[in-house]
Amino acid sequence: MTDLAAPARTAVEQCLALDADESLLVVTDDERAPVGEALYEAARDVTNDAQIVRFPPRDQHAEEPPAAVAAAMTEADAFLAPTTKSLSHTRARSAACEAGARGATLPGITEEVFAVGLDADYEEIADECAAMLEQVAGAEEIRVTSPQGTDITFAFGDREWHDDTGIVRGDGDFSNLPAGEVFVSPTTANGTYVVDGTVSPHGLLDEGHTVEVTVEDGYVTDFSDPDVAAEFERAAEEVGEDAYNLAELGIGTNVAVSELVGSVLLDEKAGGTVHIAVGDDASIGGDTSAPIHSDGVLREPTVYADGEVVELPQVE
Repeated sequence: MTDLAAPARTAVEQCLALDADESLLVVTDDERAPVGEALYEAARDVTNDAQIVRFPPRDQHAEEPPAAVAAAMTEADAFLAPTTKSLSHTRARSAACEAGARGATLPGITEEVFAVGLDADYEEIADECAAMLEQVAGAEEIRVTSPQGTDITFAFGDREWHDDTGIVRGDGDFSNLPAGEVFVSPTTANGTYVVDGTVSPHGLLDEGHTVEVTVEDGYVTDFSDPDVAAEFERAAEEVGEDAYNLAELGIGTNVAVSELVGSVLLDEKAGGTVHIAVGDDASIGGDTSAPIHSDGVLREPTVYADGEVVELPQVE
């Protein structure tokens, strides 16, 4: 049986640095209840003001939780959200942080990923993020290539890069857990990227299976894989073209993640990988709201910042 107590303590005590006089809300769903309960128990050991709420799993990433859950998130000092579908890019999460709550989402978390991904030195991850930001944050243009056929260029205007360090200690701070990436919402992008790592709905792609994505003027115009395309077609029925918005460019900085396991949450953090997302970007500095935010992981990227090769983190 997987030991969930130790990673839960890491989340509560190291990442959040929860105090005895603070309140913490655990937000979970029916399919992630074991992880939610472990986090609740770890929080109870620190504070008497710990609560847990549970609801049916959402259908898509970035779909809003029930209104009562969203309201409770704004009232807590801190929150942790292990859920089947990501709450990272929801208005509920943004509103909670704007109200001063600090917290972390754990989208798609499994007991195995929870145990592996929280077994890391988050101070070291923060250092890797800082080193990466020094190389990319001032660039006007980023180009990504790969042996699989990726060649795509991004522009950012005045949008800021962010880091996801797992250190969530100030009012309004937010991170994913497991953590370890720097990321930005591009203003536009053009080219092709080829996912050879992890992507929904497949998980970890089999060797030789890739998903080619064509991007023109900041919008996806074609997915080579019909199953991936179908996910976006469903979202487009609700919001039209916004479902195809090129939403995010991210670079993994977690050098403790030595191999991909099929969980986007963990795999996008692997040191030296790149992930590119389509859909919602309103919660990371963009202006597109959509009921989907789907990442694809590239295993062997080369990244150029204004023409200069970026030194990517090396896994342990």
